Amino acid sequence: MDESYQVAEALGSGIGSLISLAFSVIFIIANWRLFERAGEDGWKSIIPILNVYTMFKIVYGSGWKFLLLFVPILGGVLGIAYYIRLAQAYGKSTGFGIGLLLLMPIFYLMLAFDNNAQYQGPCSSFL
Repeated sequence: MDESYQVAEALGSGIGSLISLAFSVIFIIANWRLFERAGEDGWKSIIPILNVYTMFKIVYGSGWKFLLLFVPILGGVLGIAYYIRLAQAYGKSTGFGIGLLLLMPIFYLMLAFDNNAQYQGPCSSFL
């Protein structure tokens, strides 16, 4: 390998790492905003497992429902329904929930940074 290839590879790796770090910070801020809007402490959004538990508590009223994700088939159905219920919990339509399911990064940021998306409370249905 020649030296210019190694320099370009190192530069590309560094830029990729910075872009990844920027996206991570943006999503941490977005998650923090959604948690605080729902009346939860924002710091809970950065703790693994606790953030999933708390988000299920925000969406369904019971955080323990996240354990159903580990049940085959039911977990997949719950995973799909989660995005629709998340949209509804913040006053958005089912169509927005489908957008969350299909294009999660874009719609998640839209939900977090939309000042009109106010927390309505957890959904009462099972799924």
